[in-house]
Amino acid sequence: MKKLVMAIVGYGKSAKRYHLPYIKLRENIQVKYVCDLALTKEDLEELSKLNITGVTDLADVLADEEVAVITLCTPPKTHFSLAKACLEAKKNVIIEKPFCETMEQTQTLIQLAKESNVHVIPYQNRRFDSDFLTLKKVIERNYVGKLIELEAHIDYYRPNTEERKGTILDGSFYGLGVHAVDQIVSLFGKPDTVYYDLRNVQNNESTVDDYYDVQLIYGALKGILKSSQVVAKLGPRFRLLGTTGIYEKYSPDQQENDLKLGVFPGDAGFGLDTPKEYGVISYKNANGDWIEKAIVSETGDYGCFYDGVVEMIFHDAPSIVSEEEIRVTMEIMSGASFGH
Repeated sequence: MKKLVMAIVGYGKSAKRYHLPYIKLRENIQVKYVCDLALTKEDLEELSKLNITGVTDLADVLADEEVAVITLCTPPKTHFSLAKACLEAKKNVIIEKPFCETMEQTQTLIQLAKESNVHVIPYQNRRFDSDFLTLKKVIERNYVGKLIELEAHIDYYRPNTEERKGTILDGSFYGLGVHAVDQIVSLFGKPDTVYYDLRNVQNNESTVDDYYDVQLIYGALKGILKSSQVVAKLGPRFRLLGTTGIYEKYSPDQQENDLKLGVFPGDAGFGLDTPKEYGVISYKNANGDWIEKAIVSETGDYGCFYDGVVEMIFHDAPSIVSEEEIRVTMEIMSGASFGH
């Protein structure tokens, strides 16, 4: 079996939780290196058990012609410079969210990838959330008629009044909202208009937003993307309104919760909703009767992103996240400013 040989740069929570557990299950992918400036003796021993070489110098990875793909799991402020170096070495690059900070940086990376005849894409794993895949199914089956409004919430109750300094890259919108924006863009494309409300509701002196309410307008359809860290009782994760019905899903995708508990892909029941966590739809059928029923959740799997990468590299399949989707998402992200 032909294997896709890759490396991961950065050995923190992202690599350990959202990448390696999924990649390990795929026999057609080999992680040859993990590169991190701060690798400890324990890290090296841990990686050795996985048959992965730990290195502290990116040059070692870039010099290996066998490495076809490099995934960047480093702090956001490093994404542009590291991606640029990898692309100049003619490596395909996957960048953890956010892709980068500005449209200028985005255009530079896309153009450099073209010149090097490789791919550069953001790691939009949330396209493979169970709750989002189920929402797509509801839309495709036209349960609620013409779409009017879609609310997408990523809320928590995590009070924190400590002042957090940083740039917009360090706030909730770039950290969480980028997932929601990408999901909506993947469904509906480029919006006609975007309205922004980014604030810090716990500490007004902070320069980092912990709340966003961003609205994407598509003709008669409005997408409402919201997040707050002080929501004492959670509402729906998704709420979809249409001319003939409504769909609500309260429980979020369970993959992250399971990963935090030490339950991993391949374990029994990993990431699965129980029936009480299914979304519920109320709609008017062809006879004019109102029907209410649970919609069985689709199975989420972040590893599907890497399956798409294999198809893209080996079989010239379309990119999991298209160039147009990268541009539109980053245009929306970079249009935001804190305090407005």
